[in-house]
Amino acid sequence: MKIKTEMLKNDWKLFELSNDNGMKVNILNYGGIITNITVPDRNGKPENIVLGYKNYEDYVQNPVFLGAIIGRVAGRIADAEFSLNGEKYELEKNDGENHLHGGSEGFHQAIWDAREFQSDTEAGVELSLIRKEGKDGYPGSLDVKVTYTLTDSNSLQIDYQADTDKTTALTLTNHSYFNLTGDLKRTVHDHQVKIDSSKFVELDENLIPTGRQLDTSGTTFDFREERNLSEGFNSSYEQNKVAGNGYDHYFIFDREAGEKVTARDEASGRKMVVETDQPGMVMYTSNSMDSSLQLAERASEKYLGVCFETQGSPASLQHEGFPEIILQAGETYKKKTVFTFLTED
Repeated sequence: MKIKTEMLKNDWKLFELSNDNGMKVNILNYGGIITNITVPDRNGKPENIVLGYKNYEDYVQNPVFLGAIIGRVAGRIADAEFSLNGEKYELEKNDGENHLHGGSEGFHQAIWDAREFQSDTEAGVELSLIRKEGKDGYPGSLDVKVTYTLTDSNSLQIDYQADTDKTTALTLTNHSYFNLTGDLKRTVHDHQVKIDSSKFVELDENLIPTGRQLDTSGTTFDFREERNLSEGFNSSYEQNKVAGNGYDHYFIFDREAGEKVTARDEASGRKMVVETDQPGMVMYTSNSMDSSLQLAERASEKYLGVCFETQGSPASLQHEGFPEIILQAGETYKKKTVFTFLTED
């Protein structure tokens, strides 16, 4: 296990975690951004399997949140407001009339304090951030830690922890776009995905949850058996069309334990397994991405990556029956998501 640190401008640091199996993970202390994950294909050829910019400066704007830590609240909050304990909180409207991913000064724009660590079996970086009340419109000051750990079994573990001095809304995630073909050779049309979910959240035309949880059965949202993402891209189903002919929906997991998601690319032999203690996730298939972003390997395009944003649901701020995102004062937020990379013959 190894760690390399590179100093960039403006107090940015780039950490490279690597193991003896040819897997590497690059992380910026700016935004806690994963810029590169390199894993071998079935023939042992190491290639990058996430979207990252060619120039680090582009992470300052980062309109599609490539690889970033998202907070305080991942996802959209309808009308950029919510009520808690009898008080109304108004947030920045940075997505039409709605609030998206913590606002324009969310955690994806922060420079995090960083502490590296390593042993014989793992290497990692602990990122920490103190966010004062009033910075972003949310109640309470937060003490946040996000720890990235690479293991010798080709797992990348992300541990989230936070404490607040006042009851607040909080759900954190990572916004990496995965593409298992390697070095972005193809889109994710042929990625075969399996999700432990029989219910997903209906969206309106502004991508805001309606409050209805729909049964996946008989739809292109039923991933309990493996299916190609292209089925949703080409579907006439209303919910696929609302999202720009793809997916940008919250899936509620059926079980508390076990594998929640698998994704495979048959051509390269790469397989990714996602385990988490989060109650659900947003799967986003880069439906709104165009060719305007200069990535490390090529220009961006629609369907070039797929995000698996494990998190609670912002819909719980407006609707009953959704996974909660309220953190009580004096309680500690603790969540974990593990991405494990394998190859198949």
